[in-house]
Amino acid sequence: MGVEIKVINIDVPKDTQVIIGHAGFIKTVEDLHECLVNCVPNIKFGLAFAEASGPCLIRHSGNDEELEKLAAEKLFEIAAGHTFLIFMRNAYPINVVPRLKEVPEVANIYCATGNPVQVIVAETDQGRGILGVIDGFKSKGIEGEKEIQERKEFLRKIGYKL
Repeated sequence: MGVEIKVINIDVPKDTQVIIGHAGFIKTVEDLHECLVNCVPNIKFGLAFAEASGPCLIRHSGNDEELEKLAAEKLFEIAAGHTFLIFMRNAYPINVVPRLKEVPEVANIYCATGNPVQVIVAETDQGRGILGVIDGFKSKGIEGEKEIQERKEFLRKIGYKL
């Protein structure tokens, strides 16, 4: 029995965030959907969940047809059992991740980002699993005083600091 390592690229559309995680139970789709709409009233999202037994389908839901289709298609490329993928707009991960972690089926969140993501997948004769993710790009340096000031200004501009 061998293992093949694959890299699945997730190009996150402009003004969109992605969350990738692991959960387990067929009602995950409904519970994630309810969690998202309860976190941010005007959130737009599509989500998909990879069933790991029975028909092993990509289950999906959402309130934005484009994002729902994208989530289902990208998760089908990953095809790792019990994985979920959410694309969302009008919200940041900070608005939903704490509540997603409270959903009983959620076991792990691999990433929550607006960056391009690479999902590192292991495939055996039984199936696929996520080994990890690459979120964004390699560090280029350490922030200085100028970058500290820019960071603080940005957080105030988007309303997260006074």
